[in-house]
Amino acid sequence: MADAPNLPISENLNTKNGNFICGVVEGFYGRPWTTEQRKELFQKMKKWGMDSYVYAPKDDYKHRAYWRELYTVEEAEHLTSLITAAREQNIKFYYALSPGLDITYSNVKEILALKRKLEQVSQFGCDAFALLFDDIEPEMSEADKEVFQSFAHAQVSVTNDIYQHLGQPKFLLCPTQYCATRAVPNVTNSEYLNTLGSKLAQEIEIMWTGPKVISRVLTKESIQEITDVLRRPPVIWDNLHANDYDQKRVFLGPYSGRSPDLIPKLRGVLTNPNCEYGANFVAIHTLAQWSRCNVDGQRDLTLNDSVSADIKLETETEDGMSGEDVPLTLSANMYHPRQALRNAITEWLPEFSRHKNAWGPIAKPQPAVAIAPVPIIPSINTCMSLTTSTTTTNTATTSVMVATTPVVNTTQLQALAEVCSTVSVSANESLINPLPGPVMNSLVSPTKVICNEAIPNPITPAPIPVKVIAENELPPPNITILNGSSKDLDGKAENDKTDVSNESSLSPSEPMDCNSTPNISPAHNPKNADSSDDVAMSEVSLSSGTGSASSSLPLSDAMLVENPPQEIENERKQSDQLTVEDLQLLCDLFYLPFEHGGQGLQILQEFNWLKSNAQVVINANRAAENTDCKNAPEAQEWRMRAEKMNEMTVGINRLLQRLSMCNNRELLHDLHSYAWDIRGVISLLNSYIKWLGFSKGWKETFMSGDQEPWVFRGGLTADLQRLIPVDSGNDLFVYKAPDVPSCKVYTVRPYLASDEDSVYSICTRTCKDGLEDCHPYPEKYKHLHADRIVGPYVAFHPEFCIVVQDECEVVGYACAALDYKKFRVKQELAWIPEMCAKYGKLEDAENNSELSKFAKEGIGYFHKFADEPTLNNISQSSSMVCSLLPSVLDQSVGKQLVTCLLAALRANGSFGVHVIVNAADSYTHSFYGKLGFSENTSQVIPGKIVMARSF
Repeated sequence: MADAPNLPISENLNTKNGNFICGVVEGFYGRPWTTEQRKELFQKMKKWGMDSYVYAPKDDYKHRAYWRELYTVEEAEHLTSLITAAREQNIKFYYALSPGLDITYSNVKEILALKRKLEQVSQFGCDAFALLFDDIEPEMSEADKEVFQSFAHAQVSVTNDIYQHLGQPKFLLCPTQYCATRAVPNVTNSEYLNTLGSKLAQEIEIMWTGPKVISRVLTKESIQEITDVLRRPPVIWDNLHANDYDQKRVFLGPYSGRSPDLIPKLRGVLTNPNCEYGANFVAIHTLAQWSRCNVDGQRDLTLNDSVSADIKLETETEDGMSGEDVPLTLSANMYHPRQALRNAITEWLPEFSRHKNAWGPIAKPQPAVAIAPVPIIPSINTCMSLTTSTTTTNTATTSVMVATTPVVNTTQLQALAEVCSTVSVSANESLINPLPGPVMNSLVSPTKVICNEAIPNPITPAPIPVKVIAENELPPPNITILNGSSKDLDGKAENDKTDVSNESSLSPSEPMDCNSTPNISPAHNPKNADSSDDVAMSEVSLSSGTGSASSSLPLSDAMLVENPPQEIENERKQSDQLTVEDLQLLCDLFYLPFEHGGQGLQILQEFNWLKSNAQVVINANRAAENTDCKNAPEAQEWRMRAEKMNEMTVGINRLLQRLSMCNNRELLHDLHSYAWDIRGVISLLNSYIKWLGFSKGWKETFMSGDQEPWVFRGGLTADLQRLIPVDSGNDLFVYKAPDVPSCKVYTVRPYLASDEDSVYSICTRTCKDGLEDCHPYPEKYKHLHADRIVGPYVAFHPEFCIVVQDECEVVGYACAALDYKKFRVKQELAWIPEMCAKYGKLEDAENNSELSKFAKEGIGYFHKFADEPTLNNISQSSSMVCSLLPSVLDQSVGKQLVTCLLAALRANGSFGVHVIVNAADSYTHSFYGKLGFSENTSQVIPGKIVMARSF
């Protein structure tokens, strides 16, 4: 199949008659693609033998929210250039409009506005159109009820009228019941679908997503069923690679779950892929390969001897995974997803070497959202988090909790998706109302998507319940971290990695079901009096962190532009360049909605095994003096597999570093936040191995396809995060990815005895409100504050001490004692006497008069330790200290450091931790506050504040 990508379209028996539609529908929610990206797409589509593109970006200015408004001269020029560019590449350009949010089907003026809009586009050279009625309320207005027999009759009437008015062009319709789960009561008996089939002009093609909004598999039986009802084969609107419902996932796996046997039974396939344009190379390339094939390379070989003669299977993949049948050779007309992926990756690799600038914003625009102080679920990311111009309430208001029965599949870890929490609203819950996001326009600049908050967004977001019912949501953070641009830790939503809408606990929504019917129609809400139709859109960038939700901020010039650094080209070594193996790893980590790639699955397997068998090596370490026990086969196997886990972590680190060095900065920015996130999580798991020891269980539902994929928020990243034993630490997993990719690396690791001087130095440099005491100390007292604050922890409990280092030195620490009361006894018996002898009494201190008040307090602390108030009956029984150097600007470092420490405590039976800070120490109070600690008012110590958190 190596030559498959270059097969001429005429060699495809299923498509050579030109009747099969194959291409891309830009139909997702969130920031649209730019004009230049679309033109580049047309060139690639022609090269790969595809023929159709549908312009339908849900949140583009005049496609949906302001569908009645005609295009300005500037917008018309851009749209005309797109239509022309498509025609030059022999790509059929379908212009789609989504009027269903607020159209009155029986209103003559509304129909005239619709005709006028499409007539204008036809004058730009467009000769193919689509009307989309997806994601709208299936109810007619009172006026429409007086005219039309049903909702379907209303849509059919308008569509047929428009089709005839435009001269019967190529025409697509997306129905409101666009998949089997939306059909009422079912596909066969749906009055709506049967009306479309019998009344809609036969030449109009109808779009269909399959059994579900995102269908794991399309079968011939399901296609035949909808074909019989619609009285025509459907055009598949394929959401397999759509990621607008989950901010933590991007899909880089091959087109899968659809046999080429379906091609003769379909009118066409249009993929609605990832929001990030650069992330769609594999999705579109493999669809193109699939469309040229007529034999399923994954079919049971015993069913077709001619097929088995053409396929030679290997038992182990090139990346070491066994159990997956991957063909070594395929005939040109045979499709196998893994082979198609290899072909796509080989052609994708040179794209990373192209010199290409990154134009901001570098992430999907985020709306400003009211912040609610509630528990968060970072792995739940709905399309509502993309832009509140496309939100709706979930139709199901009843919570359905999924039991956590442990199930282990020994042949393949299929699940690892602790089924996500659901939201229920009760009498004691409150609602918050997210603010509508800014209007976006992709037709006024060749390289930018312009936002203008001056134009009101008519689509009113649905209220969000703030109380959440959560179960086993524990996505932890990165332990190895690229340096971002944030200046300090921040637990506030606007600076966090995960969207603030998660703090509001949005109910799981769906990628094609994201809008409530607006309370205000743009037709009845004129613009500001001082605006005009030709108003220039101001160039405003929103927060660029993936999942962040800060208010839009104007940039000084136009939009953020990052040029590839010159030194990258001058200094790059051959070993720093991305390889095919790197991209294979990247794709495996971000594979498909219902399936992890081989290497991603391997990481899950290895960590779960190490976690489940940790007691073996713990016992061996306890009996270290017994050589036979230490070298037992079980312990040797554990260490060997731990080293294998470490090697996989190193490979992922190398992948991200190479990705950060690539010339194609636009492509880098599309992929970086995802790779950065999962790299950190895997590195955290690698650091946590020494504390492995208990397992939370598995779920079998992930691979089944019975659930829509937004039930499993976060993908492989969240699956890995759920392995960390911290049930209530969700806020620690909220942090912002770097705005500008960097090779700055932080690594969290266990404390070593050789780290003592570094830890002492950090403590001394941050002991006074986050800074060093500016008063000079005599040499004898240089460790005074470190001995007081951190010394007992490293002396008595080094197993609960963790450090973070950059490429040069240790820059932070987190230390804990499992049992506060026992720890205090240890201090009183073994630490305080030693310190009293070391520093002497204050009145005997050298240069007493030259010591600062802060230093004198430190000396007095040791001699008055017995008189220090103690905490009684505190539920957070562990105690800890944590500090970072001011030079650490990445806001996620502290959260990740603390997450690893909390996981270690939890693995040893602790469920809560506290800290004691000086009441006047505002920096330290804020520092712990941002790490999720809150004041414990039941514990009162004069001059101190007790802060605690559970996990």
